[in-house]
Amino acid sequence: FVDAMTARVYTRQAVNELIANSQVPVVNALDDYAHPCQMLADLLTVVEHRGGYKGMKMAFVGDCQNNMTYDLMRLACLMGFHINVAGPADKGFNVEWSVVKECEELQKKYDGSFTIGNSRDEAVKGVDVVYCDSWMSYGIPQDERAERFKALMPFQIDDKAMAMADKDAIFMNCLPAVRGEEQTADVLEGPQSVIYDQAENRLHAQKALLTLLINGFDWKV
Repeated sequence: FVDAMTARVYTRQAVNELIANSQVPVVNALDDYAHPCQMLADLLTVVEHRGGYKGMKMAFVGDCQNNMTYDLMRLACLMGFHINVAGPADKGFNVEWSVVKECEELQKKYDGSFTIGNSRDEAVKGVDVVYCDSWMSYGIPQDERAERFKALMPFQIDDKAMAMADKDAIFMNCLPAVRGEEQTADVLEGPQSVIYDQAENRLHAQKALLTLLINGFDWKV
């Protein structure tokens, strides 16, 4: 017997089936459409390093057809900040239309906003947070690697990209990260990188989530 269940799966259908057949809370640790637990850790990291997130500007650059892009867009619209999303115009890298429509509805209700484009430099200009993710996400066949990298290399985050962001901007990547791919080694290990705090905060954010789900709002527990 357990008090809660965590599922890191390939499809939203798998999560829904667990929920339908569970008598305890089911935490979606990752599926093909969302990465909500990562969002908690990311917000905690932003608060630690910037003091808050209201009104901030973030850029997500790279492969835009993945769960991280989708949830960062949702997060911005819900929590009151702006996100620029930029990636190749080629088929296979674009934000799913259902997510665009979902975020359009969210920004009507809340204070956040988003833009989608195909220019790395325009996306990062003046932002407070620069974010990227693996170019070979879960489930992508290795035989697509060369073609994907050819399309994505203009969107690599390097020193030039970070210099176009705000002078106090931070760099984030939910890990794993590969030096020389979605970002250069200089950026990944540079003074603006907060990736290790970001990774540590996965633990603290998920502990808080489980406490909330199991014990409710009784913060004295």
